[in-house]
This record gives sequence, structure tokens and C-alpha cells, in this order.
Amino acid sequence: MPRLFTALEIPRNVALSLSLLRGGLPGARWIDVENYHITLRFIGDVDGRTADEVVDRLDRIDRPEFQVSLNGIGSFGSKKPHSVWAGVSPSQEMTALQAEIERICQRVGLPPDPRKFMPHVSLARLKACRLDDVVRYLAGRGDFHTLPFKVSRFVLMSSKDSVGGGPYLTEEGFPLSEVRTGTNRSSVEPMKSFV
Repeated sequence: MPRLFTALEIPRNVALSLSLLRGGLPGARWIDVENYHITLRFIGDVDGRTADEVVDRLDRIDRPEFQVSLNGIGSFGSKKPHSVWAGVSPSQEMTALQAEIERICQRVGLPPDPRKFMPHVSLARLKACRLDDVVRYLAGRGDFHTLPFKVSRFVLMSSKDSVGGGPYLTEEGFPLSEVRTGTNRSSVEPMKSFV
């Protein structure tokens, strides 16, 4: 069973802006541009029945489209950095969507996510990077930002067991909209089954 997580996709033009941040940091393993995303909730390795139940409940989410922008860069692991990321400007709509997904996951029996939600786009995994190099890299790119972009859906993605950073596969898309038409989405888009 692949590892599952919910995420927001990064539009191509924003991904190209992010790709300009690649390089200049010895020991960094850069994430492929097509694998950029904003993780909403890591679900993990679950059985097919649980995956189907999660998909069914995610399909019922009724939330409006919203806009986000990327702003600034940073790293995780203060004394021994292990990854570099681009920040996501706060958005009430994104936080509410993430909280609803978290509640759904707990209702189907998954343990609460122990980490506080901090939206970001992972840019690189770091192995044996010197702290000085990371500080220098971040200082030279701290003014990074993008124009706002519209989020019209969230997705369920999967990853194979790997070192991290992809490849990722979109398993299912869940549209967001401001006006519901009453159309049952599942009759328009067939759902994948994990059983």
C-alpha cells in the first residue's frame, strides 16, 4: 500500500519560480519541480478499506476556492538542518480545510497528527550540510515571494517508500467551489478503490 497524504498542488508558473531557488547549497538533494506541493495532512500507510473511507469522506467536503501565495524560505532542524522550504502565507480558508481533513482522519480511526500544521513547500532534503552554508543560502534568498494563486481543488497523493521527495502520484482530486451546483461529483469522476 502506498503512503497517502492530502495536499494542494502548485501551479506550473509558481513551480518554475520555486525552481530558481535550486542550487548554491552543497549537500542539498533538490526536490523535482513536478513534485512540489503543500501537504495538508499526512495519512500514511493504511489498508484499502480505510483509504476508501477517507476518500469517501474527503469527497463530501464543501469548501470554497481560495488564494494563497508563497513567501520567504527557511529550514527545518535549527542546529542540524535537514530540509529547506518555501513558506506559505497564512490563509484562513486553507487552515479551515486542513482542520476539516484532520477531523475526518481522526473520525476514521487515524491517530491525530502530532505536528502543528505549518504550510510549506519542501525544496530540498539536506544531508551533511554545514549550518554556515544553510544560513548563507537562506540569507541570500529570504525575500522570495510569489503572486497569489487560486486553489480550486485539493488532492489525495501517494508516494512509494523512498528516501523522500517523490515521486508522487495524484490518486484523487476534490474540487473546491464557491457555488455548489448540486451535482454529485462522484458521478462525474470515478473514484479509485484501494481495496
